[in-house]
Amino acid sequence: MGISTKEISEVIKERLKDFDASLVSADVGRIVAVGDGIAQVYGLQNAMAGELLEFPHDTFGLALNLEEDQVRSVILGEFGHLHEGDEVRTTGRLLEVPVGDELLGRIVNPLGVPLDEKGAIKTSKTLPVEKIAPGVITRKRVDSPVQTGIKAIDTMIPIGRGQRELIIGDRFTGKTTVLLDTIINQRGKDLYCIYVAIGQNAASIARVAATLEEAGAMDYTIIVAATAADPASLQYIAPYAGCAMGEHFMEQGKEVLCCYDDLTKQAWAYRQLSATLRRPPGREAYPGDVFYLHSRLLERAAKLNEAHGGGSLTALPVIETQANDVSAFIPTNVISITDGQIYLQADLFNAGQRPALNVGISVSRVGGDAQTKAMRQVAGKLRLDLAQYRELAAFAQFASDLDTATRNQLERGARLTELLKQDKYQPVPLAEQVAVLYAGTQGHLDKVAVARVREWEAGFVRFLKSDRPGLLDEIEKQKALDDHLFARLNAAISTFNHQFGVEGYKDQPDPAAAEPAAAKKG
Repeated sequence: MGISTKEISEVIKERLKDFDASLVSADVGRIVAVGDGIAQVYGLQNAMAGELLEFPHDTFGLALNLEEDQVRSVILGEFGHLHEGDEVRTTGRLLEVPVGDELLGRIVNPLGVPLDEKGAIKTSKTLPVEKIAPGVITRKRVDSPVQTGIKAIDTMIPIGRGQRELIIGDRFTGKTTVLLDTIINQRGKDLYCIYVAIGQNAASIARVAATLEEAGAMDYTIIVAATAADPASLQYIAPYAGCAMGEHFMEQGKEVLCCYDDLTKQAWAYRQLSATLRRPPGREAYPGDVFYLHSRLLERAAKLNEAHGGGSLTALPVIETQANDVSAFIPTNVISITDGQIYLQADLFNAGQRPALNVGISVSRVGGDAQTKAMRQVAGKLRLDLAQYRELAAFAQFASDLDTATRNQLERGARLTELLKQDKYQPVPLAEQVAVLYAGTQGHLDKVAVARVREWEAGFVRFLKSDRPGLLDEIEKQKALDDHLFARLNAAISTFNHQFGVEGYKDQPDPAAAEPAAAKKG
């Protein structure tokens, strides 16, 4: 018995209904030459700038030069297995990295591949590495502080949420320590941290990870590592990858801190890539668009307004200078992009002032807006006092006899400088900073020997915690000093100075303890 044509057409229609072939269109080209992490590819007519290209053996590249008859691409990762004549395909995608809470506590490379042997990262969300920065309309003014826990910075060069503050100085002046202190100080607060290590040796990155782990800071931190052994292409995209991971949290209305350590090495990597891509060199052999390299990264730091979720991304880029030369090409570029700079100086570091902050040329262009009221109340005069002290100290070297006012100012300056010193990885909470600096700026340490200032500070903080319960907590909670708190602080300083053996001070009971007694009598 024959099958009718009608039945056949029914079966075919049924099959076609279930047939679901997705059409994949890809440009295909061939490698003409490969070397130094760069592949010249012939035949990719429709490749886009910055598009991800697929090479054999699960290797990817980034199309950077679109020329008349070929595309020059940088290879992301190893390239030893690629040969002339290999097939290359376009993907139609831009470079993306995995993002999400699953990355917290992990060390990843700039492509999101884990480096810490803690297993795969189970996250489904990705974000493009390059993104246009938020516009003026979506932003809000910077008005709340990132507490670094470093007395010298929180008092004189405050960093606000959504700000870009450059940390600049020679090698070994404590730039990374400033970043790590700031990250450690966020424990128990609401700030996610991303530390991007660019071109450092693997040992220093392991040291950073161990330091953060020890301080319990890895729970809210992601480390993006492009080591010195990695190809220049990975060092070049590392900061953008870290920024994309931070933007994921910012879009959810959360607060993020991105540390780029350091952008000098990223500029070197980009210079290397540009030279091998045969792009014309400019000043100091950097390519013409090296300013845009950093500006498009740092402009992504923002404080968004409530309509856009109210999240923020704060950027702390690091630039390494050579022999204190702030006027070199890359330092001047980045100084002009950021909202201020923290300048660390080798001579101060060697003289034992750590953090080695040069107050004279360090600035924050957000200033008091990013400080709590309590800090403004006590630190207002500090910067001026220190600047005047530096000037006078320079002159006092030549003068034999000084008038009393000048001598007093020098004495006070020496003690304030001593107060601002602190050990690394020991961030100081806001309330302790306020209490100690209030004593210093009001002249209560003028009769304490300079060599004993650090001892006085440690003892005073211990005294406040044990003998004046609730005082530090109240400052922390109110974030402003009222008459009642000033009275309590003055009484505490007087009593402690009396115990410390400073002449002219007497025991004073805590006004807060006297109040309930007075209330009972009434």
